[in-house]
Amino acid sequence: MRSWWSPLRRRLSIVQDVHRRGDTGLFMQSFCVALAAPALMHIPLPRLDALLELTATRWPHPVRRDPDAIAATVLEMLRAGWPIVRRGCLTRGLTLYYVLRRAGIDVALEFGMGKVANGDGFDGHCWLVLDGKPYLEPHDPRREYATMYTFGQKAAARAQPARCG
Repeated sequence: MRSWWSPLRRRLSIVQDVHRRGDTGLFMQSFCVALAAPALMHIPLPRLDALLELTATRWPHPVRRDPDAIAATVLEMLRAGWPIVRRGCLTRGLTLYYVLRRAGIDVALEFGMGKVANGDGFDGHCWLVLDGKPYLEPHDPRREYATMYTFGQKAAARAQPARCG
C-alpha cells in the first residue's frame, strides 16, 4: 500500500537535489512564475509579450547558462510543485520562456490551434522554439497546430513555417 508520505518524500528529494546543485534561486523564481501563470494568461497576449520582454531585457543575467540545465531545473520544479502549480503546456511554456529569456537565451514561445483528432472541434497548444526548432517537445507540434501568436519574434523568425494538416 502506498502511503501519503511517498509523494511528499519524492518532492522533498527533488528540492534537496536542486539545492545541492545551487539552483535554489532558479527553482524559486520559476515556482513564482508558474504560480502566476494562470493569472498572467488573462492579460492580452501582446501586452503580456511586452511585459515579459521588458523583464528579460531590464534585468538580464550576465552569465549565459545552458538552456538544458535551466529547463531541467524548471521541469523538476513543475514535478515537485504539483498540485500547487498547475500542469499543462501554458504553465510549462510560460515559465520556461520567462526563465530562459531572463538567462539571455534567444527562445520563442508559440501558441497554436489545430483540429482535434476526431475532427470535432479545435485544440490549443503552446511550445518553445530554440534555434528554429521546437524545444522540449516529443514531436514537432507545427505539424498539428497552426501558429496563432508568438512571444520572442527574433527567435521565431528563424523557425520553419507552420504546417497544419
